Amino acid sequence: MARNGPQLDRRAGGRGAPLPSQGVSHKRVRTSQSCETVMRLSRYFLPVLKENPAEAQIVSHRYMLRAGMIKQQAAGIYSWLPLGFRVLKRIEEIVHEEQIRAGHIPLLMPTLQPADLWRESGRYEDYGEEMLRITDRHKRDLLYGPTNEEMITDIFRAHIGSYKDLPLTLYHVQWKFRDEIRPRFGVMRGREFYMKDGYNFDLTKEDALHAYNRHLVSYLRTYERMGLQAIPMRADSGPIGGDDTHEFLVLADTGESEVFYDSKVTDIHLGSREIDYDSHEECRSVMEEFTALYARTDETHDEARFNERVPAERQRRARGIEVGQIFYFGTKYSEPMGATVVNDKGERAPVHMGSHGIGVSRLAGAIIEASHDDKGIIWPEGVTPFHCGIVNLKQGDAATDGACGEIYGALTAKGLEPLYDDRDERAGAKFATMDMIGLPWRITVGPRGLASGKVELTSRRTGESEEMTPEAAVARIEEIYAGA
Repeated sequence: MARNGPQLDRRAGGRGAPLPSQGVSHKRVRTSQSCETVMRLSRYFLPVLKENPAEAQIVSHRYMLRAGMIKQQAAGIYSWLPLGFRVLKRIEEIVHEEQIRAGHIPLLMPTLQPADLWRESGRYEDYGEEMLRITDRHKRDLLYGPTNEEMITDIFRAHIGSYKDLPLTLYHVQWKFRDEIRPRFGVMRGREFYMKDGYNFDLTKEDALHAYNRHLVSYLRTYERMGLQAIPMRADSGPIGGDDTHEFLVLADTGESEVFYDSKVTDIHLGSREIDYDSHEECRSVMEEFTALYARTDETHDEARFNERVPAERQRRARGIEVGQIFYFGTKYSEPMGATVVNDKGERAPVHMGSHGIGVSRLAGAIIEASHDDKGIIWPEGVTPFHCGIVNLKQGDAATDGACGEIYGALTAKGLEPLYDDRDERAGAKFATMDMIGLPWRITVGPRGLASGKVELTSRRTGESEEMTPEAAVARIEEIYAGA
């Protein structure tokens, strides 16, 4: 039996993994801090800016600064303020849920790593100046980890010795550092970044390629839950190594990678189909479906092959944002580091490995690049920091204050988290704030509507509004987030 984790329903379309359009369950456990404090804008820390910061060159950087999500502390290094932190943790939550659904086991490795591990694999000198090297008071060489292949291999070899303990996939979500020579574009190309990186250990190449395919399926599900279409494209393996690798790219004009693809790839979606993660055949079928058509980054693009395989009317050249990458690199690390198991013949054999990354902090920027307008961010329901906004048009009026309080209480009682704008501000300023921070839904409460027993429910994405009773508005928000 696989040792990848608890025996759960590991079908990709199982409960808890619906597309945003089908409804997403977002009921969250309340903390000990009062929701009254957390969710009322008059008591919340939301430093919204009115003007575009001069240093911000792309939409996501501008809007993350203007919406009070982040603050730059040094070149390529940011503090995540409360609103941004909520988005970051929501993205991380989806990543965890889909990794565990695929049978992968979470752990946590340190940010600082001993340099000797990297010398053992041969990568310490090869990695170059992007690696931040540190010497402690005892003159021991350390590094701020840009990735964790060496450390996870060291953990594996210390505790696993038999093929009966395989397959095994371990992952964590941790801060990493790469000393970019020119950090830019906010969290899209920062030096410090939050990343999920996972590592599979298998007895054979066949089993390791199944892990590769399984990760591809789980990544497709992860991105779709975030309201993104991330296209797997054949890519270059870079310093991590290996012959098999795909990057997942979100098409955007501000993407750092030039991409070449068959336009038909944008018509393929995983949707709500059920995939058994233990089935080699089902995972391989999805892999083939999503990678059969031509889609490559500039590092692996073959112009002759592109023209041969793709009709001219379907040829597309664009730019894309990398939000994840998967690798199979065989015994690249296990052989030099002695990560072996005893196989069924009683012989020692190096394990086959792969690594698989998702840029959690980068995804916050990528989602904004893919979902915004000239008024601000438009969060998909899957990652929104708050489920809806409540706007009181006449703060201090007994009727509107009372109605807003009742709506707020009804939503929180259902496990939902609204953001109630209870500031003594003009309506235009309140609407501008809500548009900038991008909550998918807004309930507007004013004296005129209440006189006829109505409030207004507005979609941030379409701008369409509908009048209904407060009870109906609460029920509609609950239905949207109820899950499939």
